[in-house]
Amino acid sequence: MAFKSGFVAVIGKPNVGKSSLVNSLVGQKVSITSPKVQTTRNRIFGIKNTENYQMIFVDTPGVQHTQTKLGEYMTKATEGATADVDAIVIVLDALRVSQEDFKLIEKYEKVKCPIFVVINKIETTNFEKMYPILNKLNGYSFVKKFLTTSAIRKLNIPILEADLAECLPESEPFYPTDEYTDKSVRFMSGEIVREKALLYLQEEIPHGIAVDIVTFDESGDCIKINANIITESDRHKQIIIGSGGTKLKQIGIAARRDIEELTGRKVMLDLFVKVKKDWKDDSIALTEFGFSKKDL
Repeated sequence: MAFKSGFVAVIGKPNVGKSSLVNSLVGQKVSITSPKVQTTRNRIFGIKNTENYQMIFVDTPGVQHTQTKLGEYMTKATEGATADVDAIVIVLDALRVSQEDFKLIEKYEKVKCPIFVVINKIETTNFEKMYPILNKLNGYSFVKKFLTTSAIRKLNIPILEADLAECLPESEPFYPTDEYTDKSVRFMSGEIVREKALLYLQEEIPHGIAVDIVTFDESGDCIKINANIITESDRHKQIIIGSGGTKLKQIGIAARRDIEELTGRKVMLDLFVKVKKDWKDDSIALTEFGFSKKDL
């Protein structure tokens, strides 16, 4: 059997479970997850390697309607991810399927590659509630297949992977077969810090935070990381730090633990909080925080 290799774009509205789905398909954590929207801000490649194929998943930011430079970047990242791929997976949230979802599906009616529609988080609902939605979706004859999944419970994930593998062309692998993401450890470490900040801050602050890795030193016995959590106001800065620094310490402990698991090495992590007003509309700041200049 000839080896196959190709790209699969995973798109959908914010917070429908795209990152969780990619993590489940790859079998490794390649993209951070959060119950908040706008968690994924970059195109992140998750790489699934088997003896017969290499499947490269492009986990995209959610479809955006914001008017900031960051919003523009995320929109371009999503649009760019669907160009020249071998399959597109459109992810819906089983509890929040709306007209916006149907319009998104219809947008890809004329594309040449196979379209899959995945209704995720199926564990949160039942067939009776889903029937009218499934009935309408069945009218989209251009969609290759509809599946219901639970990324958290791994329900129907192997079926989805097998269906997508059939769409891959014969090709040598694009990446070394021992890699599971195209992102650097430095980038992943920053994403882990942001994930923990989102987790522990919950609804206390909006999404106006970024993480800037100032130094990343792997030369010694342990990895030394100095990072800034960037926020837009002094009030938010105090919330992130917490009383007596307790919130920032909590974020740091959880992030260090995950980075040590990621790297298999001891980690020294120093976190600070910096205020940079309107950073989401600042092209220079966005570039400093790891966003691509060509998409700004």
